[in-house]
This record gives sequence, structure tokens and C-alpha cells, in this order.
Amino acid sequence: MTWEQTVSLVALAVAIAALVVGLLVLKRIRERGARVEPLISPPEPDRVPSQGPPAFVVNPVKANDPAGLRRMAIQIAEELALPEPLWFETTPEDPGVGQAREALAAGASVVVAAGGDGTVRAVATALAGSDIPMALLPMGTGNLLARNLDLPLEGTASLVRTALGGSDHPIDIGWIRPRRLDPAEDEGPDLSTEEDEHLFLVMAGIGFDAAMVAGADDELKSKVGWFAYFLAGARHLHGRKLKLRMRVGEGEVRPLKVRSLLFANCGRLPGGIVLLPDAELNDGWLDVAALDTRGGVFGWASLFGKVVAQGLGFRRDLPVSASSIEFWRGREVSVTCEQPEHVQIDGDLIGEATGVTARVQPGGLRVRTR
Repeated sequence: MTWEQTVSLVALAVAIAALVVGLLVLKRIRERGARVEPLISPPEPDRVPSQGPPAFVVNPVKANDPAGLRRMAIQIAEELALPEPLWFETTPEDPGVGQAREALAAGASVVVAAGGDGTVRAVATALAGSDIPMALLPMGTGNLLARNLDLPLEGTASLVRTALGGSDHPIDIGWIRPRRLDPAEDEGPDLSTEEDEHLFLVMAGIGFDAAMVAGADDELKSKVGWFAYFLAGARHLHGRKLKLRMRVGEGEVRPLKVRSLLFANCGRLPGGIVLLPDAELNDGWLDVAALDTRGGVFGWASLFGKVVAQGLGFRRDLPVSASSIEFWRGREVSVTCEQPEHVQIDGDLIGEATGVTARVQPGGLRVRTR
């Protein structure tokens, strides 16, 4: 066996060991480090709740039984003495923005996004800046916002009850504007505003994370869920690094050479993993993380170990390490790329850009939780 093969086998063993350790401590992460602080909003006595009907915006591809879900919604609305819910279904041409706007025009008291992260983001795009809350029925692969809100991912009846009778809280939303992006080359449905800004609720990024999203097979996602992203990421472990220039707020311009640059409204990923421990949904800040690795698989194993450790509350770097995670916080972040890079928002690709500007809109969306 050559020395290259020996090193590769040792690196693989280290990576597997890190994965095993990570899986063993995920339960502890959920108990200690994974929870986002409950959304606590001050009372707003001058806010009068809308008396209109609830509205459902449903992705019929994600909902196993749309007709059954509609019957359940009508029944629970009757039990809560609410008007019969309005019902809208998304289409490939309109993933939810137009339907949510129709619901607003019809006087809806709450708009329930029933589908995956794309449906949630589409409904949020229509509701941003309004007083009408959004509720969630998570039915997708990642269900990222639902996880960060600590909503259960199963038990449809209880979720519908929460959607129709829960409490409302303001959360921040993120906006990202790609530069020199040809809208005709965008990947996925167009949810951008007239200024070509795209809303994100959890996390946007460029680099490894976008490559991972691009490489995830849709059929595999339907079979194994979020683990499909892990498998896609394994194919990009030896990809090139990004060369960027970043400015946070009015600060200095920083040159960066990293694997991935992330902009986060909140920090929890599937599996209970906490990638950005300080990111909270209602703190009025945009959190930024630069991830880097060195040494091939050794570096990725080191990075995974750091993510697990910081979820447990340990964030001290070793003097010499094969990976690094740097954090910043600001209201607006501007990034210039050395060459066009893929950009992802909440697990959806929006094409390539030579730079992005990301900003936070504090309290820009009201959400309904338990």
C-alpha cells in the first residue's frame, strides 16, 4: 500500500469517527445548544387582529393528501369558531407569491404556508412588511424555518391548530441582492422583487453550501430527506476555495479565501446542528460566517468537530487547526467575488453572481407559533 493510500484511509477513518461522534451527541446538542430562545414579543395593545378567514397556500406536490388536509382545516376552523379557510394551491409558474397576495386581498387573518422551504419563502415574500402573520405546515426536505421555530415536523392536526389558533410574533427577515446576475439565468422559480432582491428566512450563502444544494438530487431528497444534501456535499469536499472581498457595515474591506460564506438570520440546520450559535430570529442582526478547511478530508472532519463542539457551548480554537470558522455581525454586508459564484437562499439556487449585498429587515415578518 502506498503512502498516499495510507493517508487517505486514515483521513477517511477520522471523518467517519467525527461523524459517529457527531451523531452520538446530537441529542445533547438539542438539549443544550440547539434551541433558539423562545420568541417573546412585548404586548401590542393597539394591534387589532384581523377578523377575516384563515387562508392556506398549499404545495400539492408536497402535500400527500391535499383534499384530506382541506377537510381537516375546515373541521378545525369550525371547532375554533373561525370562518371557513380560503384555499389556494401553488403551481410550477407561481410557487406561492401570487396566491398569498390573493389571500391578503381577500382579507385573510393568517396565511398558512403548507409545503417546503420554497413555499414558505414565497408566502413570506408576499407578507413581508404587513401585519398579517404567516403560519407553517412543514412538508419539505429541510423545513429550516420550522426547525428554528421549534415547530413539530409531524402531527398535522396539531400543526393546523397552531396555525389557526397560535400566537403571533415578529421575526427578522434577510434580503440578498446578487450583482451582475442575468434574471434569465436564475435557477428555480423567480421570487425576486423588482429590485432583484431575494428574501431569505434562515440562511443564504455562496461557495460549498451552494454547490451542495446544486448537487442534491430531487428524487434522492424525496427518499432520504435532508441526508441527500450530505451526500451531495461529499462530492464537493475537494472543490476550489473562494476568493472574496467582504465589507460588514461601514467597516474595512476584508480579503477572504474560504470554502463557504454564509449570511444567517438564524443558525440551526437539520439534524439539530447549530452552525451559527449567536444567530437569533428576532435580534435585529445579520450573522455572517466564513468556513474554511485545509488538508483535505482531515480539514472537513475538523470543521465538523468544531460545529458539533460549538453546539455544545465550546468555541475555543486550537493554536493549530485544519479548519476555521470566523463570525461577524452587521445590518448589511457587501461581498465581491473574484469570479461568478452560485448563490443559494434557504436551500434554493438563484444562479450565479459576481457579488452580493445582504441586509436584515428587523421585525419584517409576523409568524404564528405555539
